[in-house]
Amino acid sequence: MNLKDQLMQDMKEAMKAKQTIRLSTIRQLRSAIKNKEIELQKELDDSSILGVITTAVKQRREAAQMYNDNQRPELAAKEEAELAVLQQYLPTQLSENEVRDIVVAVIAETGATSMKEMGKVMPQVMAKTKGSADGKMVNHLVRELLAG
Repeated sequence: MNLKDQLMQDMKEAMKAKQTIRLSTIRQLRSAIKNKEIELQKELDDSSILGVITTAVKQRREAAQMYNDNQRPELAAKEEAELAVLQQYLPTQLSENEVRDIVVAVIAETGATSMKEMGKVMPQVMAKTKGSADGKMVNHLVRELLAG
């Protein structure tokens, strides 16, 4: 079953179970996928859908952080609830040590030795961790290892 079918099935289950947050989150996600398909003028495959989900997760994280910073816990809680629903569709997240191992391997492959070569390393690491590692953590580790 592909991701689109899974989302449709989960949306139906959420309707039947009257899970309002889950239902609205899945609807928003399906809408974002449809908009991306219209923009690209083609149907998205599972890896492209994962990209849309990853973007939605990043938006929810940033919004929750912003609401927490501005003492709006009720809005932050809503974003975090939506984030939990979205994360169910992402692959299992890699630990920091697993990402560090990937970064070390890519640095060795590319022969990068300084921060100037970060542009060589980042795309390859992101390709290897697609959807399974947070971009901020990857960026932080690449900077740390290239600076060290």
